[in-house]
Amino acid sequence: MIITTTDFIPGREIEKVIGVVSGNSIRAKHIGKDIVAGLRTVVGGEINEYTEMLSESRREALKRMMEDAQSVGADAVINIRYSTSAVMTGAAEMLAYGTAVKLK
Repeated sequence: MIITTTDFIPGREIEKVIGVVSGNSIRAKHIGKDIVAGLRTVVGGEINEYTEMLSESRREALKRMMEDAQSVGADAVINIRYSTSAVMTGAAEMLAYGTAVKLK
């Protein structure tokens, strides 16, 4: 499956726009990592625990979006975007979405 952030695929023609597809993931770190992350906010620097959490969420959300696209018969997803929001302290949702299309 082709996935892209652009609204076209070079050298390919879009035959049909199927519609919006999406995938999401909500993750939290266990209390030990939350405490370590909290301490890092005091001393500064990258909070590796949350960087890791959001990277995992992004991969899972993208995978689920691609599964959604496959379920509707898409050949590609264009205009992919990510969105994130805090669900509660220490937990975040990552949403991947785009436009599913059928190619000629």
